Amino acid sequence: MSVVRTTAMALLGAAGAAMMVAGPVMVALGVKARAEIKTELRGQAISFPGKGLPDDLAAHQGRAVVTGSQARAFAQVIGNNVLMATGGRSYGEISAELHAAGGDDEKLEVLRQTAFTGQMLRASLLNAYQAWQITTLVIGLGTLLTITGAALLAASTTLALAS
Repeated sequence: MSVVRTTAMALLGAAGAAMMVAGPVMVALGVKARAEIKTELRGQAISFPGKGLPDDLAAHQGRAVVTGSQARAFAQVIGNNVLMATGGRSYGEISAELHAAGGDDEKLEVLRQTAFTGQMLRASLLNAYQAWQITTLVIGLGTLLTITGAALLAASTTLALAS
């Protein structure tokens, strides 16, 4: 057997073995992270209202927020509520109005706090959604690594047997 063939078999086998170890570890870490996200969301005890949601969110009515996609949908609810409460104005726009009024307008101050709180809650839920998406990616990549590792080990074994 040639040195090149022996080296190729060894490299294929080593790469395959490494992937067969790394893949399941990635899957396990992704699943663990997803469970942590669910636990955190459950701990917040957030539920969609039982009625009054827009048509595109009606399927969520009355459900608890425990997944990334639900967190994203609830962030949309919060965003809509903030826009209704502020007359369509953002935190920055209300702050500018308050500053222009000399900082003495109690109504604008309360409205600014409402906008700030709503946007922070919305951002937190969107972060949960993004983390959920990352866990999906990690689980998928771990699965792909495992399958690729198995294929490389099979190729290495086939080359060894053909020698």
